Amino acid sequence: MGNVSLTQPFEMEINVQPEDIDELGHVNNVVYLNWVQNASISHWNAAAPNWQELSSIVWVVIQHEIRYKHPAYLEDVIIARTWIGKAKRRFFERHTELLRKTDRKLLAKAITLWTPVNTDTGKSVEIEADVLEMFSK
Repeated sequence: MGNVSLTQPFEMEINVQPEDIDELGHVNNVVYLNWVQNASISHWNAAAPNWQELSSIVWVVIQHEIRYKHPAYLEDVIIARTWIGKAKRRFFERHTELLRKTDRKLLAKAITLWTPVNTDTGKSVEIEADVLEMFSK
């Protein structure tokens, strides 16, 4: 396991790119969702860097719930802050907040449900006990 814990909040910076901006002059809503997913994957990779090489499981999103609070603009630097919520046998919940770095204003918040899928069968499987333990340390 890496130096990062799955049970502690994880933060990463994101620089708004010109292609993130829509016709209204602010970050497009779909980009926020990309940031949520990228923060989740970065947190997992930092906390369990070799896990994917040792497993025939990939994590798949089964639900996104996102609430947009304030727009982000081209010059903004975003802090994606994410942490694990409830973990059950077939899914785990992840919370993410997207904050503007300069004032830590909440721009959006999301709850995402992830499930493990066996790469050989393409079917959802139960979360293994050792992985559930990682979610509770």
